Amino acid sequence: MPGSGATVGQGLAKVLGIKLEGQNPYSIDDVTRGESILSRQTSHSFFESVPTSSEWLHEQVPSRQEVTEYGRSLFPFLTWIHHYNLQWLAGDLVAGITIGAIVVPQGMAYAILANLDPQFGLYSSFIGVLIYWVFGTSKDISIGPVAVLSTVVGNVVQDLTATNEGVPAHVIASALSVISGCIVLAIGLLRCGWIVDLISITSLSAFMTGSAITICVGQLPSLLGLTGFSSRDSPYKVFINVLDHLGDTSLDASMGISALVFLYVIRSAFTTSAERYPRFKRILFFANTMRTVFIILLYTLISWALNHSRKNDPMFKILGSVPKGFRNIGVPNISSDIVSQFGSYLPATVIVLLVEHIAISKSFGRVNNYTIDPSQEMVAIGMTNIIGPFFGAYPSTGSFSRTAIQSKAGVRTPASGIITGAVVLIATYLLTAVFFYIPSATLAAVIIHAVGDLVTPPNTVYQFWRVSPIEVSIFFIGVFVSIFTQIEDGLYATVCLSAFVLIYRILKARGRFLGKVKVHSVLGDHIIGDDHRQVVGMYGTFDHVDSSARNVFLPVDHGDGSNPEVEVDHPYPGIFIYRFSEGFNYPNANFALDYLTDFVQAHTRRTSPEDFERPGDRPWNNPGPRQSSKRPAASDPDSSLPPLKAVILDFSSVNNVDITSIQRLIDIRNQLDLYAAPNMVDWHIACINNRWTKRALVSGGFGVPAGSRDGGAQRRWKSIFSVAEIGGKDSAAAIAEDVANERDHNINGEGRNKDEELGVYSDCDMGMSPGEAEKLRRKGAVVHGLDMPLFHVDLTNALQSAIANVEGRPESRAA
Repeated sequence: MPGSGATVGQGLAKVLGIKLEGQNPYSIDDVTRGESILSRQTSHSFFESVPTSSEWLHEQVPSRQEVTEYGRSLFPFLTWIHHYNLQWLAGDLVAGITIGAIVVPQGMAYAILANLDPQFGLYSSFIGVLIYWVFGTSKDISIGPVAVLSTVVGNVVQDLTATNEGVPAHVIASALSVISGCIVLAIGLLRCGWIVDLISITSLSAFMTGSAITICVGQLPSLLGLTGFSSRDSPYKVFINVLDHLGDTSLDASMGISALVFLYVIRSAFTTSAERYPRFKRILFFANTMRTVFIILLYTLISWALNHSRKNDPMFKILGSVPKGFRNIGVPNISSDIVSQFGSYLPATVIVLLVEHIAISKSFGRVNNYTIDPSQEMVAIGMTNIIGPFFGAYPSTGSFSRTAIQSKAGVRTPASGIITGAVVLIATYLLTAVFFYIPSATLAAVIIHAVGDLVTPPNTVYQFWRVSPIEVSIFFIGVFVSIFTQIEDGLYATVCLSAFVLIYRILKARGRFLGKVKVHSVLGDHIIGDDHRQVVGMYGTFDHVDSSARNVFLPVDHGDGSNPEVEVDHPYPGIFIYRFSEGFNYPNANFALDYLTDFVQAHTRRTSPEDFERPGDRPWNNPGPRQSSKRPAASDPDSSLPPLKAVILDFSSVNNVDITSIQRLIDIRNQLDLYAAPNMVDWHIACINNRWTKRALVSGGFGVPAGSRDGGAQRRWKSIFSVAEIGGKDSAAAIAEDVANERDHNINGEGRNKDEELGVYSDCDMGMSPGEAEKLRRKGAVVHGLDMPLFHVDLTNALQSAIANVEGRPESRAA
């Protein structure tokens, strides 16, 4: 008896005119009457449960344990901090000091790139690494100022300071950091780390390449000591201006170009030496990583020697005074007016914050055999950029070059950031007097040398071409747009183009029609069975058993690249197998099913010719018969084509469906039913991967034979189900083997008939009672429910069922 809730629901549905799904009109007795042993196993039969909305809602509500795990996941350091040991400390100490020595000059250089004073680079270098180790899940990543993000920040600062006189640059950068950090933190707390997967490698590579070229060109004026034009214009304009002003180069060029050459010479020398002398590889590695520090110290010493007596009139441009300590600690000044003005820059800022960091951390996680949590990495980035401005920091994220060095330096845990922070802190308080004499051209050389590795090498572009030529076009478009406009525009262009290509492929995914091919598994010259050690016979001879062959289904047009010499047999006259290629949802439903309909109608004929009492009854869009009515029917080219009988849909690539796709499938079913009238088309569906997909198909009347879905007259249906053996040692095969062994033990070999000699026994011959035989049979279980006989586990089962029921039709038996 239904409960009160069900009664109320039925009453409400009746008032609203909703037709509830009642008992399946396809009677189970009619499904299995006489066709299957499983039909008599009513107490052990399997009928699939339909997923419900309440079940879905229950799955979405987190349990208490999940809430607790979520809280713990926000602080990953709790999982490893109590295991910390001296060996880890040694590795973290070396890596932390190494990165600290590198990030100090880099941070100041990148701050200048962001149109900020050098000390803000030190603040960002300190607070980033100090916060990350609490929230991060990567031991290798080094978070702090980076070239690309600093360039984006520099563009924002330049544009907003021009329209907001009196607003300090660091106020704008701090506000940008807090707002973008809040956005990233929200994405991370919602565990939406998958959002970074929307940015393709093509877009990322084009953006990084365009950014590297933009940064390098933008640093040429500082490298050569040129003035009189803006280095923030589009790269091609900056490059043209550099060529026009080459005659105005000063002594800065010697400090910059020589420093850049030395950096590349040192790297090449140490890299070659490490390959030649592998015993000293680690020592040479650390020496190589310190090349930036060495060049900065060397040229600072040269600068001091040349300029210490002429501070007010240096021979070339120097960094100048860097305040000691933290001079900008306090609550950041965030005004709604400033936030509204840099709103258009937020997408690019957030994308750069996320994509570069997540890509780097994932890459080094795979290399070093651990997994990072993208969502938690977003929490770490968000917290860094929210807390950082309270110490004067500007937007920061993971650095590729420093991460690579830190990984090779033998970092053991994220706690190495504490050591790096300590090094930066010491430099901020004790070394600011030394920073005064750093040549600006040398800092420009350091920036150019650092970002040069971000350019995608030609060999990688060639590999892109081999994989997907169209994406290489997107890559170059992104690079060109970055060079001739702004780097943010290049990022937007590649993302939009990649999304367009993806949508186009989905929209135009038409699927393929499949045919049947019988194949054998061949090892050397031998045919093998299910077990690769089971040799059935020599290939090319007749000493093997046909049961070793199996059916596979290939596209009839060999569109998958299969050997065109292989003849793909049509499944059966009037039966078609169609495989979706890119899912089955509203974007591609029309195109895929229109292709299916056109192909089916082109390879079949109407079951009954169209007959109109009057010429005016013919639809306006129906061209009528292709041949003159006076011509014999035998000359009609369609007379040799079979009528449409059944369609088999392969849903192996379909995970979810929607209302549009199901409604379109219903429309095509109705259209083909009219085409096949007075018969109806059987729709078999194989390889369904999702219970909700199955529920949607059942709601559309699929899964049951034609006639039963609308309560019409039914014909006798042959239900062919896939049955899996269950029971382990008590399985049917095991029981049968035991019975056979006992029978061989109890009887002698005399008086056996031919069937016995061939090993064929009936239940009675094997000495089993009807109860034992029934028990034996019940050790198999159907894979899919008995109430939906047109849903199949694979294409073989679907084709068998389709052929059996097509041949069982009255017209087929009459023929």
